Amino acid sequence: MLDFKPVQVKSAARLRKYYSGCTYRLCEYSVGVKLMWRSHRHPVFAETNGCLVVLNHTEHSGYLFDYPVPLPGEGDVDAALDEIDRWCLEKGIAPAFGVVPAEEREHLMERYPYTTVDNDRLWQDYLYRAEDFITFAGRRYSGQRNHINKFRKLYPDARFRPLTPEDAEAVEAFWEEFHQIFNKDNALAKKELCAARKLMRQVGKPWVKAGAIELEGKFLAIALGEVCGDTLICHIEKGLPQYEGVYPTMVQSFAACFAQGLRWINREDDAGDRGLRTSKLQYLPADMGAKIRLRTRNELSLLDKIPALRSERLTLNALTEEDRAEYNRLCLDDERNRWWGYDYRRDLKGELTENYFLDVARHDFDHRQAVNFAIRLEGKFIGEAVLYRFDYRGGAELGCRILPEFAGQGYGAEAFRRAAEWSLYELGLYRLVAKCYKENEASRKMLSACMRASGEDETFYYFEKKL
Repeated sequence: MLDFKPVQVKSAARLRKYYSGCTYRLCEYSVGVKLMWRSHRHPVFAETNGCLVVLNHTEHSGYLFDYPVPLPGEGDVDAALDEIDRWCLEKGIAPAFGVVPAEEREHLMERYPYTTVDNDRLWQDYLYRAEDFITFAGRRYSGQRNHINKFRKLYPDARFRPLTPEDAEAVEAFWEEFHQIFNKDNALAKKELCAARKLMRQVGKPWVKAGAIELEGKFLAIALGEVCGDTLICHIEKGLPQYEGVYPTMVQSFAACFAQGLRWINREDDAGDRGLRTSKLQYLPADMGAKIRLRTRNELSLLDKIPALRSERLTLNALTEEDRAEYNRLCLDDERNRWWGYDYRRDLKGELTENYFLDVARHDFDHRQAVNFAIRLEGKFIGEAVLYRFDYRGGAELGCRILPEFAGQGYGAEAFRRAAEWSLYELGLYRLVAKCYKENEASRKMLSACMRASGEDETFYYFEKKL
């Protein structure tokens, strides 16, 4: 099971072990972005099978995983995805990925049969060739060169140099002046400015690449980034606009100092800011780093409603209001719950009302997490069959329980067999699993008649049925 820990400043060395060789080129696969936006995305991380697994959570988007980052030549991404699936199955949530590199989208879509994909074209990173920024060669960069030449002419004593921890006071003085001229009302822009100021305090850490343009002891511009694979990711680029030409001068100087031998420079997305977008497009990106959001669905997403199934003696269909009393009796039966592996006292969410169990079943189907079939004999409710614990890769678990006065007459096996046939041959599952307590001999015999034994542990016998 994945053991997640919160991303903190002290986590940087662990994360850099993976990000330093990461080839995804996207800014989210970096320590700087994780630290800058941790109060918003609340990232946690785990290490498994030679891969870094990061889980983000926001109120708006819910739980979203990054795509696993493998150690070069060592990590097993599919094994890490298996661990993500296992964690999601235990938590009862669907695997969802928030920043999938475009080149990995097909792999996830092959892995998960049903997905929804969102490729927001307004949320892409600007990628430039490092050599272009180092030289600004050719007619297309004549404007940048002109601005740099003017800056050099106006401020001949201005120099770019790397930052050290001893520059903290000068950096803070820069921020104070920059705050005075900052005129954006956008809440996200204000949050980014505060986050950038905090991140600058990491200057001096091994992973940090930071520099400033200095004139007579005063910083006119500052920048901070980190190298991930063959990409210099620029997290911070700030300049005092009254010094004409300071921005292109910083861009080129920062690249010349820290991007030698690299292939790409990532200046991150524009957060929907029109001015930033205009500026970043003027530097002629060679590519745009697409960030794909992929959410998995299960086979229940194909259903508009719970169908009616028929066997020799029984009908399986949706629970109704008229079933409430008998369904409550089944759900509150301690003997039945002992073999069901469920204790409503422990698992109760909220108040135990007359409609509680019906509401839970309906909620689970509305959210396509499970389908609860009422088992009926001549129209009378006698039990339920539940298809649940979908693994989002073509598998799910099936369970069945019968009211005590109808037990021992083969109704459970008949209902189970019909629900299994529907799951595999009509709903479209590839694999169906079930389990029973070792002490429950009646259930073991029933499952043995319907499925193939697949293993056991100290507590359960396990069964499966595949197409």
